[in-house]
Amino acid sequence: MSTSPLLLVPFHEVRHEQPDDCLHYESVAVRGSEMDWTIPAHRHDGLHQFQWLEQGQLHGTIDGREFEAQAPVLLMLAPGSVHGFTYTPDTVGHQVTVPTATLRKLLGGSNLTDMGLGTSCVLADMDDENSAECKSLFTQVAREFRMQSPGRVHALLSCATLLAVQVLRQRGEHFIRERGQGARDALVRRYLALVELHFRGHEALPFYAQALGVTPDHLSRTCRHALRRSALQILHERLMLEARRLLAYSSLSVTQVAQQLGYDDAAYFSKFFSRVVGHTPSEYRALVASGVRGAD
Repeated sequence: MSTSPLLLVPFHEVRHEQPDDCLHYESVAVRGSEMDWTIPAHRHDGLHQFQWLEQGQLHGTIDGREFEAQAPVLLMLAPGSVHGFTYTPDTVGHQVTVPTATLRKLLGGSNLTDMGLGTSCVLADMDDENSAECKSLFTQVAREFRMQSPGRVHALLSCATLLAVQVLRQRGEHFIRERGQGARDALVRRYLALVELHFRGHEALPFYAQALGVTPDHLSRTCRHALRRSALQILHERLMLEARRLLAYSSLSVTQVAQQLGYDDAAYFSKFFSRVVGHTPSEYRALVASGVRGAD
């Protein structure tokens, strides 16, 4: 995918601070046909986006990881996740964008939004029953969004809640199919969710181990077994992923990037970044701008 600077998407659905509506719906063809079916890499802060493709194929990247999917496929894009897609011209699908703050309220203040919907996912290989349910939900959103019937907002928000629950359930089933139900995998999944919540706070590994009810050594061994990386490596990789995102897709100075990531000393941040990534922050930003390095 292109490594050009962050696309500034001038679409009203990204105005999450002052949204034009309680959520935004459009068919995939609206943006696809406008942009020759290729959406450049970009990110949305403070927004969750749900896509359902009922026909066509999709090639894309999410946070630097490439994937290909054949419809039917359900996608959930978490806030801050850098994504870019290329659809086949015969693609038929739907896209629903919901402010994350709204989603948190809809889910009753639980931690489901951050824990279960904190990272993006691509869910394919669904059975006919779940595919039919997804199609029905997105079709209902499309219908309610176009109409001005009494109770429109309530109906749309109810659909958004069901969409979020559908992703949570499908994600759980997908995880079970792919990784099994062992306690080892469940621990790693819980750790990854906690990292997503707290990586900017620079909490030490014992903080995560205590929250998960295990020792730091056990947590690290489990991560090595499941992901071939220690728990500390995973934590550092998540922090540096965010650093690379900010350097590649924002105009923040290196000092400002360091501050956003919780570093009091920009020089220490630069030294740590260089050790992990292999380039200084300034060198990395220049390499991305020239197309030599991929942003993620």
